[in-house]
Amino acid sequence: MTYNELKLEKGMYHITGKSFLDVLEHNDPSEQYADTPLAGLDAYERQLKRFDIRVSGPHCDRVEKFFSSTQSAVLFPEFIRRAIRSGIDQSVLSDITAVHTKVESGEYIPGVLTDTTSYNTRTTAGVALPTATYTESSTLLRLDKYGRSIHATYEAIRRQRLDAFATMLRCVGVRLSNSLTVMAIGKLQTTTSTSIDAATDATITYADLTTLYGKFDEFDMTTLLASPANAAKIMALSEMREMASTQPNVITLPFGAQLRKCAGMSDNYVIGIDHRFALESVSSGDILLETDKLIETQLDVITISVRVAFRVLLDNAIHVLSL
Repeated sequence: MTYNELKLEKGMYHITGKSFLDVLEHNDPSEQYADTPLAGLDAYERQLKRFDIRVSGPHCDRVEKFFSSTQSAVLFPEFIRRAIRSGIDQSVLSDITAVHTKVESGEYIPGVLTDTTSYNTRTTAGVALPTATYTESSTLLRLDKYGRSIHATYEAIRRQRLDAFATMLRCVGVRLSNSLTVMAIGKLQTTTSTSIDAATDATITYADLTTLYGKFDEFDMTTLLASPANAAKIMALSEMREMASTQPNVITLPFGAQLRKCAGMSDNYVIGIDHRFALESVSSGDILLETDKLIETQLDVITISVRVAFRVLLDNAIHVLSL
């Protein structure tokens, strides 16, 4: 079956364990388009091409183009999901999470590694090696729901250009992800038992940062998380004059850690982490949308939600500088 022959139905959004894109790819695998002009497009992007829906560029279509037929209307919820997801993925959260865990329910029992004996302990023949244990946690992690209801009728959005509408949706995604980042940072700050005080209250010196860096023994401080105000203070330090941004919102400190500015974070502390071992993000599925209403243009309210929770993986991969 080729992409032009695929029958699109709203039931494709309701297949257990599969996303809409998974269903499209199953019926129209991208592998069969290798070495063709369609190589590099996923199954959803091929459907946009099939119905001549242009979501960006000088000839960008309007929202109403999705509703030219009953089949093309099925593509609209995925357009919204992708726009919001692109906003979420632009935040700091994805860069500071070591593990992304998907679960089928609203609860999760994590695993816990207990490993306290020094690795410098010597053993001799016939003597048992020091042990580490990996067990289920006695604490159940419950996922919370976060999101937004966007009040917008079809008549209000049908004439909007798709690129402009997608930008507004990305904005929602960015703000949602920023709030989730603050919750994750709060978990990092309250869970770790290691905290040091700045030499001078409410003031950050380069010596404070190097002291924080020195607290990492088994792990490395790969990332420094700071509020916008504290990030500005750090950037004003004389030691930072020669440091340049390698990408938007990312500055590398002289000792190699990346400074990440986090909207909504408290000014009362900065946090150093080894992003490879510090945080686990747990989610139930992807972004939730009322797909049937979107397809049928019942757009009085567009509801967008995610179910997530966070937990600290290794306490000694996190250290806090209190101000």
